[in-house]
Amino acid sequence: MEIYKADVVIVGGGGAGLRAAIAVAEADPLLRIALVSKVYPMRSHTVAAEGGSAGVKQASDSLEYHFNDTVHGGDWLCEQDVVEYFVAHCTEELTQLEHWGCPWSRTPDGHVNVRAFGGMKIERTWFAADKTGFHMLHTLFQTSIKYPSIKRFDEHFCVDLIVEDGRVQGVVAIEIASGEFTLVEARSVVIATGGAGRVFRENTNGGVVTGDGMALAYRHGVPLRDMEFVQYHPTCMPGTGLLFT
Repeated sequence: MEIYKADVVIVGGGGAGLRAAIAVAEADPLLRIALVSKVYPMRSHTVAAEGGSAGVKQASDSLEYHFNDTVHGGDWLCEQDVVEYFVAHCTEELTQLEHWGCPWSRTPDGHVNVRAFGGMKIERTWFAADKTGFHMLHTLFQTSIKYPSIKRFDEHFCVDLIVEDGRVQGVVAIEIASGEFTLVEARSVVIATGGAGRVFRENTNGGVVTGDGMALAYRHGVPLRDMEFVQYHPTCMPGTGLLFT
């Protein structure tokens, strides 16, 4: 079994995992980061998102309006402190993506274009044509390559967490092509493996959305919450799950 010693291991190579890896690399270039993903990062399900991402852009908009629309759209079930943090930082994150090269769609006068999505009273959804997820993921992936401290373990399936003295100390992953195991030791473990939409017969999620990270944590006694909130597009064809809108 190969053993790799890291400071931080991130399980999941989609939008969240890549952004986490970049953040760690920026915070301390000396930290060794292991990014474990069961697929090549550009095949992560982030690539399938078409619509866009919300962030206050217009002078007529405000963080308060964004907060209210989000909480109301969530039927008052949202964690409001999380929403407050989210709306305060999402615009700067979307701007950062632009600085890294994300080609947000533009108005005729050259400004970032925004449109309204569900629950919004004011347009604030940034988008990149109808391939927003693709462009966001591509931007994050290309940015991550710039950091030599990030070592990727592509097409490695994480099979278990290593728990010792009551703390997670790393992960065990199997290389899908060879069947060889790798032990990744780390002081910190981040699970960014996406959702579990494929538990439903009809859904629009890709075949990789199988809740692996949730199962990893649950098997070691980590409590899971809000499991009833599963998102996928509602207009899919019965029997196939193919999107028809």
